[in-house]
Amino acid sequence: MLSKIPTVHRLLFILLMLNLATLLLIEAIPAAGNLLFEVPVDDWQYKVERPTSEQPLAVLKGYLQDGPLYIVAIMILLEISKLFLACELSAVTSITILGTFFVLYSISGPMVSSITDQTARDFGFSAGGAKDINNFRANIAAGYLPKPSDITYEGLFYDYRFETGKIASLSSDKPPKLFAPTWSAASSRNPLTGETEHFLAVGLSSQLDRVAAARKKLNLVVVLDISGSMSSPFNQYYYESYRRRPDMNAESAKITKLQSACRSMIAMFEHLRPDDRIGIALFNHRSHLAKPVSTVRSTDMEALKGHILALEPTGATSMEEGLELGRSMLAPFSLCNPDEYENRIIFMTDAMPNTDDTSESGLLDMTREMARNRVYLTFIGMGIDFNSQMVQSISQVRGANYFSVHSPAEFRKRLADEFDCMVNPMVFDLALQVQAPECRILKVIGSPEADLATGRIMHVSTLFPAPTNSDGTRGGIILLQLDRPMVDTWLTLTLSYEDRSGTIHDAQEKIILQAQSGDFYDDNGIRKGILLARYVDLLKETSTGRHGIRVAAAKDTDADESGWSYWERPGRKLQVSAAANDALSVFRRHLSYEAEAIGDPTLLKELRLLDNVMAIIPAGQIEN
Repeated sequence: MLSKIPTVHRLLFILLMLNLATLLLIEAIPAAGNLLFEVPVDDWQYKVERPTSEQPLAVLKGYLQDGPLYIVAIMILLEISKLFLACELSAVTSITILGTFFVLYSISGPMVSSITDQTARDFGFSAGGAKDINNFRANIAAGYLPKPSDITYEGLFYDYRFETGKIASLSSDKPPKLFAPTWSAASSRNPLTGETEHFLAVGLSSQLDRVAAARKKLNLVVVLDISGSMSSPFNQYYYESYRRRPDMNAESAKITKLQSACRSMIAMFEHLRPDDRIGIALFNHRSHLAKPVSTVRSTDMEALKGHILALEPTGATSMEEGLELGRSMLAPFSLCNPDEYENRIIFMTDAMPNTDDTSESGLLDMTREMARNRVYLTFIGMGIDFNSQMVQSISQVRGANYFSVHSPAEFRKRLADEFDCMVNPMVFDLALQVQAPECRILKVIGSPEADLATGRIMHVSTLFPAPTNSDGTRGGIILLQLDRPMVDTWLTLTLSYEDRSGTIHDAQEKIILQAQSGDFYDDNGIRKGILLARYVDLLKETSTGRHGIRVAAAKDTDADESGWSYWERPGRKLQVSAAANDALSVFRRHLSYEAEAIGDPTLLKELRLLDNVMAIIPAGQIEN
């Protein structure tokens, strides 16, 4: 019988058996024991290359682990070739068979499980994009000049809760709606221009309870920046500056951006469930697979935390490398049941790439491609010099959002209430058409896609669930500034959106905008939204102007002859012109009055920020 087997097959078979036997002794038997007794595995792979006495054994294990794959692949290819020749199959048939095999292989992992229930409570939505203006506040506190992208409408809105309009009562013969917007109207005189402006607020509400909106199981990859710029203190710029934030305590000021990122990552682990999958990728000038994707239950989480805390910064910054590795790690899970699993990359960086493709468009194209395959992105910006401009356009992509971290302790508190929200997009491609005689949308306020709105259409790529209590929903508002006649006007509002299962929903509603003399607000929710929108406009105009607007392509990295890439952000001293003092003073009085009228004491922190900005103006330049 053996004489009939070709010699090459016999040699390959003997080599395979020897390889597998050796591998069984040093690897498979301990692994089987761990699996049998459900012992979590420390599968960390990233190591700083240092010569050790164990290095020869590690190299041998690497060859032994890869050897069977190559041997079996050669044997399979030989047999497949013989089979195709014997059956006289056409090229098309052969390609179809091979393609089917690889598709089945890619989805062979576990596919189904139940969604873990959560505590039932009402909930609302907030728009994707920025989830705070922490970077703007930190730069002002330290005396640095913020970028215009550091402060956004949706980021500031998420610092506050909004209760706008009233949710329609549930009908016994109709199921509750996932997205049930409410409407409020207002006419308000702008304190800086004197013009009366008209607004319509879209309250981002739902008729479902929290259990119905429980997050799915996660296939999660955390991509961490370990480049040299992550070595700078948390309260200081890496490039060209020595000013520090005076509002940080000594302990927080000592830690580096990387240390803060590592602590923040470990805080996230507290919110993972046993059936969630977690993988870790690292990047500097190249990418490093630190931990393969596996379930939390099968991972030695304590060992993982120790490895993460031991990381050290080094090298240049290639965000492209890190994002590409994160995407490839989730590729085997892209065909998992979308009703059961959410695929997400959490990308932790100071967003200052300086090697490989540093263009905004290149990273944007990668993010869009991932979103088409249901892999979504969360940016977490680290440090006072986090370049928000780099991620602003990327965060407009379907399913994307971003946060800024300026204190690991504060971030831990946010995660306690918001982790399930930040990884759980529920409404996609929300579109609103306003139809009315001589009425059109001038501006959309509170969505990162606001620049896409023209005339009669509002578009929002993603809504995330948001914490909700008796005071309202965090960030639960989008404002439409309208051009409308000063007569009673009927609006026909046509709404459409896609849920996370891919089902398209649409609805139509009619509301009346009444003509009112003087300032008029349907409720305090829209009043607060208008106040904060004007506040953002003022700060962008007075406190971020020296950065200007980017006009050059990102590839023009050395246009200023500094040797830095476009995204490497130097610290610049905050300067506010004396000409802005009048506008700041007028708006400060307006904000103080409105905060009292609205009854929200949390607005008072904006008064303190205005005081900090006004204190920058040299006293001798202010006209009395």
